[in-house]
Amino acid sequence: MRERGWGPRAPNRAGWVVMEATVAASIAFNGVNGFFLGHWFARFSDYPDDWLTDPRFLVGLALFVGGMALNWQSDQILIHLRAPGETGYKVPRGGAFRWVSSPNLLGEISEWAGFAIMALCLPAIAFVVWALANLIPRAIRNHRW
Repeated sequence: MRERGWGPRAPNRAGWVVMEATVAASIAFNGVNGFFLGHWFARFSDYPDDWLTDPRFLVGLALFVGGMALNWQSDQILIHLRAPGETGYKVPRGGAFRWVSSPNLLGEISEWAGFAIMALCLPAIAFVVWALANLIPRAIRNHRW
């Protein structure tokens, strides 16, 4: 039975192809980006010997670790919103949810921005742009909802 308001129906095969196309695009992007990151580090990186103590690397590392902690904490709050067997929507409370609608997405953006600062290379910057293009619209939709 078709529910009202769920939009037009599509054949199963066409729906599956559209759904999987986005997964395939993500896999392709990550594969290509991973190749270019590896290629960059193997061939073009000319980091100074003291790079691991350089302020740029340390700022990037702090941003990455802080973003990871924010992401994990926010995911834990979301995972434990409902008791086992409970249904329905609940508004997340606590942690960074006090200030931001989607702190888990903000944490992920911070992680990849930190990685790009640590790596200082075009493939890492491309990954941040990809993350921003995907995560900011999701965060805006979450906030509006």
